[in-house]
Amino acid sequence: MTIADTPLTRAEAEVDAEEARRARAVRTESVAKWVLPALVFVIMVVLWDRLVVWNKIPHYILPGPGLVVETLVKDWPILFEALLVTLQITLMALAVAVIGGVGLAILFNQSRFAEMSFYPYAVILQVTPVVSIAPLIFIYVDNRTAGLLLCAWIVAFFPILANTTLGLNSTDHNLRDLFRIYGATRWQRLRFLQLPSALPYFLGGLRIAGGLSLIGAIVAEYVAGTGGIGSGLAFRILEAGYRLNIPRMFAALLLIAVSGVVIFAGLSFLSHMLLRKWHESAIKRET
Repeated sequence: MTIADTPLTRAEAEVDAEEARRARAVRTESVAKWVLPALVFVIMVVLWDRLVVWNKIPHYILPGPGLVVETLVKDWPILFEALLVTLQITLMALAVAVIGGVGLAILFNQSRFAEMSFYPYAVILQVTPVVSIAPLIFIYVDNRTAGLLLCAWIVAFFPILANTTLGLNSTDHNLRDLFRIYGATRWQRLRFLQLPSALPYFLGGLRIAGGLSLIGAIVAEYVAGTGGIGSGLAFRILEAGYRLNIPRMFAALLLIAVSGVVIFAGLSFLSHMLLRKWHESAIKRET
């Protein structure tokens, strides 16, 4: 038996082959997660274009993708101004939702009586459709921006509240006991143990709330229906529908979809950067 045929050498060769296979699988997956969605998108756009051409569908019923892009470029000044208004409401609502949701979650964690008293009302507020509350909000709130912000906040804050509360309550009980043994105060346990442990839960809720804040802003703009200066994308969609300017409707919808994707991608990147060095979910993604 030669040295190359020894069991140890064969085992090393099998390990090397397995590592090479895993490296190829990782490379393939990293390429596929970008190529496959792009391929599906291209196929859907081509089918959309062919459907319009083959069936000779009028542009006021279903415009082709080329006409939508052309309209987006032509109406960019109007749509971009509306986009800024919608994004302003969205980001403001998300910021207020973060402050309110995290603050209430800490209060609920520190006071069981506060949680039992107010958490059911937070659930009721969440499960009640905002489209049914929005008309009342705009009756009692004179400021249009404040009304839009309140509607978007109602939709966005509950995922942050629920996830952060779950994270604060899910801290390892062994670590809590260790902090008590060393005489840590309640606020020291909160700052150095519970808040870091709740960070992944909070970031998960933040990703959900980012999309919901955009949805809340759009729904609120639909209900408000105020035109002129300061109108968001939802009003531009309504306006285009009244005028049968269907290509502009599709262009505005495209901007809303892209905005939602950008918000989710940005919050996902933030979550990855904050968790990549210590949390298991982010570490697994890198290996």
